[in-house]
Amino acid sequence: MARVKFQSEFVINSSPSLLYNYISNPSGLSEWFADNVNSRGDKYTFIWDGEEEVAFLMKSKQDSYVRFQWEDDEDTKYFFELNIIEDDLTGDVALIVTDFAEDDEIEESKLLWESQIDDLKKVLGS
Repeated sequence: MARVKFQSEFVINSSPSLLYNYISNPSGLSEWFADNVNSRGDKYTFIWDGEEEVAFLMKSKQDSYVRFQWEDDEDTKYFFELNIIEDDLTGDVALIVTDFAEDDEIEESKLLWESQIDDLKKVLGS
């Protein structure tokens, strides 16, 4: 079964540069995304409940976005991306999450991201 791309947008009360630190570096990611995160170059190891998952940083732009691809998805079009958008008029900052999930797992995946982003907001005091 092919996976379907989906996006969710979350308003975050933070500056783009602070938010970028939490989505791009291991110490920031381990405060909200996983129990622990280690990196060597573009290889990131995410640890949850003692289980390791490896992802590769495919692309990033300072204060703007990061795109990771899980090791299991190598040689596929699947990735997850965290994109920071700042509204020029209001100054509001949003984080747009792009991910892929099986058709029947999209709602579950969205709920998981909502939970993760709630943790991020708590860490940021947002």
